[in-house]
Amino acid sequence: MANAKANGIKIEYEIFGEYSNPKLLLIAGNGAQMNFWETEFCEMLAKNDLCVIRFDNRDAGLSTKFDAAGIPNMTKVYNAAKEKKPIETAYTLEDMADDMAGLLEALKIETANICGASMGGAIAQVFACRYPSRTSSLISIMSSTGNPNNPQITKETLAMVIEPPPAERNVYIEHNFRIWKSLWSKGFPFEEERARRYIEESYDRAYCPQGALRQNAALVANGDRRKNLALLQIPTLVIHGTADPLFPVEAGIDTAHTIPNAKLLLIEGMGHDMPTGIWKSIVDAIVKQIKGI
Repeated sequence: MANAKANGIKIEYEIFGEYSNPKLLLIAGNGAQMNFWETEFCEMLAKNDLCVIRFDNRDAGLSTKFDAAGIPNMTKVYNAAKEKKPIETAYTLEDMADDMAGLLEALKIETANICGASMGGAIAQVFACRYPSRTSSLISIMSSTGNPNNPQITKETLAMVIEPPPAERNVYIEHNFRIWKSLWSKGFPFEEERARRYIEESYDRAYCPQGALRQNAALVANGDRRKNLALLQIPTLVIHGTADPLFPVEAGIDTAHTIPNAKLLLIEGMGHDMPTGIWKSIVDAIVKQIKGI
């Protein structure tokens, strides 16, 4: 792994595959670090003649933190969003998209295929709208357009997701294990060992729950992206699960309908995660999208 100065901050990143191959930039979701895109998954993509870049978003992993901005009150943030009032945030999704542009510049990459999951999908969308000439293709996984008319996350799931996690390692692991299991793809066997390994690795690498809240506030404040997305003329692939409890399947369908000529891949039984049983399907779809097959 390495780091680069980008958009005035430090971004931690890692590259898989031959640098001369088409570039694929992977964006993690809310609070997740680059290890969300597991090494084996990245290697599967790289074996298809791609140069795969995973990185830590600002306020996550080993990239720059924004602790001086404090911790947002998410109840107030969500209430302000419902009432369509201004939301104060430490930074915006546009800032996070600009981080990616800065990283590409630091790596001397002119254009890349931009792929994001969950909040990462929203950042990917913002990047494509801000930097269309630098976006070879857009891949949005288990994300949304921010359309307030789509079915929304249940209050119970929302409360669980935004609940402040405990600081003590073992308690933290159990707390996040319960969240992982509740969001798991109901159509696939639960991968307990994999879940625990990911949570333990994330805690030991960089414990920063306050960063996740600041990222979440930026996501909520970004609002409805449909107006800009409807103007895109970029090859787009939308991947979504039919059993997603965080962004219901209607969010994926709406994304594909909003972006002109977007392809839609619905995966039966997939929740708000990526079980290893569907990795090959997702990798094949991404490779076909990038290579125009």
